[in-house]
Amino acid sequence: MATDDSDLHGYVVAGVVPGSGEAVVTRAVEFAARFGTGLVCVIVEPDRVAFTEGIDGTVLSYPLDPDELDGPPAFDDDQEARLRPIAEARGVVLETRALTGEPAHCLGRFAERIGAPMIVVGSREAGLRGSVREFFAGSVALHLSHRQHLPVVVVPLAPVARTDRLPWEHDL
Repeated sequence: MATDDSDLHGYVVAGVVPGSGEAVVTRAVEFAARFGTGLVCVIVEPDRVAFTEGIDGTVLSYPLDPDELDGPPAFDDDQEARLRPIAEARGVVLETRALTGEPAHCLGRFAERIGAPMIVVGSREAGLRGSVREFFAGSVALHLSHRQHLPVVVVPLAPVARTDRLPWEHDL
């Protein structure tokens, strides 16, 4: 595992959500293999507030819910164990990071800091939970495509047939 982010220069960045990410990582690994570089999977915890950032990119934060004072954000070990074989199968080095704050902003800044060639994210999650989250926060992919300069690849997570209703139409 890389000891600091300078070891990640040129890696592809994949934004993943807790408990999932296989489809996004599979595509991101393909890009990393073609570019001859590694992949860093990033989880961003929006339920924490960053209060300072060091010159090395280290962010100090606290949770919005005081009952969740359980230390700094961390990438889930079980999720990493599910994702690592996907990268290893293509000979791609996989690193993980857990960040705090607004997801699109954090992914964009992190990717820029490490000189990533691109950011890979998944399409919106279907259902009421995904719709409510996007109503208040907006699509991470949409924010990334308008608020930073790196290419953004959006992996379709649940494509629908041309004749079917789009996920957000179910919630209206």
